[in-house]
Amino acid sequence: MSAHGVTVLGVGAAVPERVITNDDLAAFLDTSDEWIIRRTGIRERRIAGPELATSDLAVQAARQALQSAGVDAADLDLILVATSTPDQWMPSTAALVQDALGASRAAALDVNAACAGFAYAVAAGGQFVLTGTYRTVLVIGADLMSRVVDWSDRSTAVLFGDGAGAVVLGASRGPALIHCILGADGSGARLLEIPAGGSRMPASTETVRDRLHAIRMQGREVFRFGVEILVRSLREATAEAGVRLEDLTLIIPHQANIRIIQAAAERLGLPVDRFWANVDSFGNTSAASIPLALAEAVSSGRVRHGDLLAFVGFGAGLTWGVNLVTWGGG
Repeated sequence: MSAHGVTVLGVGAAVPERVITNDDLAAFLDTSDEWIIRRTGIRERRIAGPELATSDLAVQAARQALQSAGVDAADLDLILVATSTPDQWMPSTAALVQDALGASRAAALDVNAACAGFAYAVAAGGQFVLTGTYRTVLVIGADLMSRVVDWSDRSTAVLFGDGAGAVVLGASRGPALIHCILGADGSGARLLEIPAGGSRMPASTETVRDRLHAIRMQGREVFRFGVEILVRSLREATAEAGVRLEDLTLIIPHQANIRIIQAAAERLGLPVDRFWANVDSFGNTSAASIPLALAEAVSSGRVRHGDLLAFVGFGAGLTWGVNLVTWGGG
């Protein structure tokens, strides 16, 4: 049976308990609290202990989202986990989450679009519901970025944190998920990457010695891309959906850098408080950043029934995606 639309039934989030402040980083890096805040807006981030893996946080966020939605895990049809830090290369993290939740009838699939992964997964999951293929889809964004950071590289070590967020998607009577756009530009793949560990450069003594299993980023180019694609993709998505930028109640962007958000707001002619930002508390949690911010915005009362929201992800690949959602539109 085909649905008229797709809505967010519930939302959840999870972060590790351990907090690492800028002063903590300054104890072993050539940096300072003032330098990090001025350049990124980040004050602290959450870092997972060795006992936790990506699937553990994903399960915590998923359980909260399921409770919020009033949905039993046994009724899930599909689980999508957006991550670029899977527990292991095989099997998928989604399969591990499926087992932990007891969602025995759900299909399970990982989505790797880096920091745009959640936007990609929401678009994909929404299509399954919209076509009537599935009724209830769990979408999770989860990353333990601390596991792929070179802690001696101040240009990246100060940016990232760990976390997970989740939403449950289901059928609605109205067009709650009103429009999605996705994009990629593989010519920029080298701007943000983890060089080793795959089939191109398998793990070896040399790759470990040279720290090739950690994130490498060309910061200025990635910053420029973030501003440009945040502006362009929002304009494109709203134009295609037939709504105005001014109609957006709240924009929840990928939490990469507060300066990216501020620059985009200025170029779009929108007040910066139209953008939800929690990068100061959690840093860049990659695919987790949008659902983590969404959960915070919902719990704070900033999101109300009928609000038009925009989720905007962008990151390695290069990839980007926008989801326009009418909150509670079902």
